[in-house]
Amino acid sequence: MPHTRTRNPSPIPEVTWDSGLKEMNETWKGAVACLGVAIFFVMTIGIIYWQVVDQPNKNWILKGSFSGLIWDRRTHSLIIQTLTEDKTFVEIDVGNFPALEVPFVKNLCWLNKTEFCYTWDSIADLKISLESEYSPGTECYSIQWIRLHCQVDLKDCFSMDNISWYGGAGVRAQNWPINNVNIALQPFVVSNLRNNPTGFGSVLERYFLGSSGVALFIAQDIPVHISIDSQKHFCLQTPLSTELVPLQYMVCVGNNIKTVHQEVGSQLSELPRELPNTHILRLPFWKLLANADSGAKVERELRTFFNRLKRHKLGEGVISINEHSTTILSDMDHESFYGRKKSTLRHIRDLPHVKLLNISISLSPYTSVDTRQFQTSLQEGREDYWLSLPSKTDGYLAPLLTKWKGKFSVKLNITNHAAVNWFLDKVSSLQAKLGVEYITLEGGEGNPFTEQALEPPKTLAGDEYISLFAEIAAKIGNSSIITAGTRSNHLPLFVRMSPLQSDWSYSGIKGIIPSILHYSLLGYNFFIPDAVGGSLSSEFVTDEELFIRWLQIATFLPVISFRTPPWVCGDRVLNLTRSFILKHQDSVVPLIIQYAEEWASQGRPVFRPVWWISPDDPVTYTIDDEFLIGDEVLVAPVTERGEVQRDIYLPGSEYQWMDTNNGKVFDGGTLLENYSVPLEEVAVFQRRSS
Repeated sequence: MPHTRTRNPSPIPEVTWDSGLKEMNETWKGAVACLGVAIFFVMTIGIIYWQVVDQPNKNWILKGSFSGLIWDRRTHSLIIQTLTEDKTFVEIDVGNFPALEVPFVKNLCWLNKTEFCYTWDSIADLKISLESEYSPGTECYSIQWIRLHCQVDLKDCFSMDNISWYGGAGVRAQNWPINNVNIALQPFVVSNLRNNPTGFGSVLERYFLGSSGVALFIAQDIPVHISIDSQKHFCLQTPLSTELVPLQYMVCVGNNIKTVHQEVGSQLSELPRELPNTHILRLPFWKLLANADSGAKVERELRTFFNRLKRHKLGEGVISINEHSTTILSDMDHESFYGRKKSTLRHIRDLPHVKLLNISISLSPYTSVDTRQFQTSLQEGREDYWLSLPSKTDGYLAPLLTKWKGKFSVKLNITNHAAVNWFLDKVSSLQAKLGVEYITLEGGEGNPFTEQALEPPKTLAGDEYISLFAEIAAKIGNSSIITAGTRSNHLPLFVRMSPLQSDWSYSGIKGIIPSILHYSLLGYNFFIPDAVGGSLSSEFVTDEELFIRWLQIATFLPVISFRTPPWVCGDRVLNLTRSFILKHQDSVVPLIIQYAEEWASQGRPVFRPVWWISPDDPVTYTIDDEFLIGDEVLVAPVTERGEVQRDIYLPGSEYQWMDTNNGKVFDGGTLLENYSVPLEEVAVFQRRSS
């Protein structure tokens, strides 16, 4: 039967879409499918190539007004540079994670242009904030790592490549900068360098300063371990703990090292800075090595030593006695000591001399367990006056035993107000009985809990004891001396420097100037240096040259301290000692007081490194045998055995410097090679404007 076709009146051709699609699928099905797979495969390869190969190794993740933070995928580093990339402030290696993959930059805080966030799954969270308004002229980056698993170690290392670093903590052989120091990873807390010579000692702040114009602040209330690998880097690391302890710090950058320190470093303490009793600066300290077992013998040795000082015309000074002699004196009949009882004519004749004595006594927060004091505290139920552990069964307190100067002892519970008041009353009573003004409080360093692998209470974690002990010292008076400082540079106190060896090494005379600069940079300008010639040895110094060169440095410090009497070394040393004591009193003390006022008001160090005048001059970054008092006096002692000449660098091309010994004038920015410095002289230059 013939097929009859129906006419379509529409001008648009009739299309049977269903049959057409079927026909197309039938025809092109394989080709379209292959094309789709090919496109998907190419796109996947392209994305992977972009992420892994073509994506740049370095990505800007935050930008400020003049600096920015770069993530280097290749080296796992955070790099802070100028926006023009012509200067690197610091490079921080954060590669302490399992090398499972190189993380891609994906900012989880992308809605906030001043923050960057990233997560390593099951490992750690990273959050960086730009604190552009932290201080004028600087930009700061707050960096916080939060570990997501207790087995993860957070560790950031700060490169020493082309950067000289300063600050942190004192060490046994102090260097300036710290780039040449080697310190194994350990808790960043103050330790007693006599007992732990490889630890951190005496003065410590969570602040490091770099020559590129970078400053590092480590969060105060978070435990951290630090290691220093000479000429490579220093590292911050969280301690192993079941708690998810974060790693938190702030990095600030500025135009140069001086700028960034003045803007942010001088704010180490936000509390008002107070000056100690500056009258003490005029008084040499004489350490009396009393070998006595009774108060009468200590008294006799004090009078004898005072008479020798007077006979040798060494002027007024402070005679310092140790804790053992202090205890003996405190237990004697003090009325007899001051002649209030019936006395012989000899006692009456000596009374004016005794009253003229300026005595510095030594105390500590330790009490021996064999003393009546400790036994009485137990009988009266005052166990909580000492650092104690609670019994797990009966609930009573058991004082924690430790060792202090060879004796089993307990340590004052500094968080107990009643115990602190008892200690202050004890000190006040002793001051009244002995008529003393100057008190050295030693023994703040050391934590009996951590020494015995015990978890300390949070109120005494880290260096809290040292800070609280310094506050007690300040309550005693502004003539108090402490042996360790942290977070206490605002208090009106003196800090006694760590003892040094009697030699020409960085553990001896070469370490004095690096220590001076370290203390002053961290805000501890009022320090009592170690005794002339060093005090680690039990013997007197017999090296005449070492004694003289050491004395010359001490002359330009806040206080001159002696352990070896100068008359032991002969008439030459004795005459020089008289001369340098007068120079210190007449010329140096007024200068220190002048710049002490500047420190109190503006936070600038009294004793300054050479780079303070030339902060953009790389030559100045490693000079460790010269120092400035303020901006106007440069001191360049000899610290090499047998030398009577040395190289001296005079900073500041816009200035001139006059040698105070001979009146010669030199341009700043000049290296004086083999400059003559005879044994009886110290090179001192006065700055003058060109």
